[in-house]
Amino acid sequence: DIHSLSNLDKIAHANQNRLSNIQVHGSGTVIRMLPDDNDGSRHQRFILRLANSQTVLVAHNIDIAGRVNSLRKGDDIEFFGVYEWNDKGGVVHWTHKDPNGQHPDGYLKYVGLTYN
Repeated sequence: DIHSLSNLDKIAHANQNRLSNIQVHGSGTVIRMLPDDNDGSRHQRFILRLANSQTVLVAHNIDIAGRVNSLRKGDDIEFFGVYEWNDKGGVVHWTHKDPNGQHPDGYLKYVGLTYN
């Protein structure tokens, strides 16, 4: 059962089995900052390398949550959100509060501050 796996194993399992809509918690090192996605809701985007060497794209909704302004390549950041499979390693989104209160509130944690 995926819910009994450690956080890192849960992300690896979801990636290997092409699973989506999996609530995940973890941390990683920023290996690449990407331009914001301004199509629809605006998202700050960056790629993390996890401890198991897997990479994931984080898409952080900056119309709902605060931007992590000082985030740079090489920085470590913690996340709590939803994993969606794709052929590039996956995306973590829902790293913010749910304005409708129907979804677990996600977040990013960086240098002692919580962005949600």
